[in-house]
Amino acid sequence: MKCAWILLSALVAFGAYYVYAPLPSSISEPWKLMFLDAVFRGTQDLSNLMHYFGFGHHLRVLNFISGYFDKLDAESCENVQVTDTVFDGIQIRIFDPTEAHDEALKRGIIYLHGGGWALGGARTRSYDQLCRAVAEGVNAVVVSIEYRLLPDVHFPEQLNDALHATKYFLRPAVLAEFSVDPSRIAISGDSAGGNLAAAVCQQLAQDDYAVNKIKLQALIYPVLQVLDFNTPSYQQNMDMPILSRYVMARFWLHYLNGNYNFIHPLLVNNHTSFDVNQAVALRERLNWSSLLPSGFKKHYKPVVQRMGTPQVIQEIPAMLDVRASPLIAERENLKLMPKTYILTCEYDVLRDDGLMYAKRLEEAGIEVTYDHYEDGFHGCMIFATWPMYFSVGARTRANYIKWLDDNL
Repeated sequence: MKCAWILLSALVAFGAYYVYAPLPSSISEPWKLMFLDAVFRGTQDLSNLMHYFGFGHHLRVLNFISGYFDKLDAESCENVQVTDTVFDGIQIRIFDPTEAHDEALKRGIIYLHGGGWALGGARTRSYDQLCRAVAEGVNAVVVSIEYRLLPDVHFPEQLNDALHATKYFLRPAVLAEFSVDPSRIAISGDSAGGNLAAAVCQQLAQDDYAVNKIKLQALIYPVLQVLDFNTPSYQQNMDMPILSRYVMARFWLHYLNGNYNFIHPLLVNNHTSFDVNQAVALRERLNWSSLLPSGFKKHYKPVVQRMGTPQVIQEIPAMLDVRASPLIAERENLKLMPKTYILTCEYDVLRDDGLMYAKRLEEAGIEVTYDHYEDGFHGCMIFATWPMYFSVGARTRANYIKWLDDNL
């Protein structure tokens, strides 16, 4: 009996140690977030353990575990008809509002889910619920793209899927089939989906053969660059839930099909040191010393190494590809962008990616609505309904839907 109590005490102590992580009191519902983050970390640790013992790639295991209880069939409800289909070989879930409105044609929204180009999907509960809410709140046909994931494909295949499906939807015959107004179409995405949305928008803007153009882009805490892992938000929030700096760097290496041994050079910016000539000019396009307001720069200093690891760029040239890092696009291309909404959260490593993109777009003459949440954390918008409800999730979702409704 004494041994049982000792074992129980040890388990409780270990559980408390695993769950507890000191968080700022100003972050939304810190204790609830602490438990949610512990679940996420536990799932990641389990997937890494199964990878180690040869049961499967850790991303496949992680996707299976996270999606096992989260997949939803295409079930329509009173206000939204939900159907699964295929656009140009890409799996799609369509959310079509059924309530009659005065407009003869509906608006259209193309949505790209987040998950580090490796997790999640249009058919998961969190994104199904989000897209239902958007379809109903905006009276818009929402096209949620189920692009292929890591580790089965790498850059640029996720982008190609998103671009091909978007072009297919923009065909006049397809828009007519769904009764969508060709002049009122937006593209949107969160996190890695925000990366894809921004890249698709840039590609379409430069496509002289595109009959229909995107009216709006709405980017939710987007990941927009791989050249600087020491922006103030990366330094400030390196161990913050739900996305740490280490995990983001790891996702980038997987996405760009790079050697995992390069993770340390990335974290210390060795891949963009002064002796890496190709990267020096591009880094000027994300010079946060000039692009960020002083309130966000705080006491942090730029990390630029004199001597670095040039072989990172040599072996992973996609790191310099604007399709992977939309933030480094040339000014002339940014001038072609549509009216833009960018949402960021204070406690997010990606905060400054969104801030810098907003500033660069404004400098290029684009109208930008910048929506920042002082108590927000990465991924919060998908936590807006039971059983994972956060007040900041509900607020971000409501304001995002309102902006789309007011501007599309």
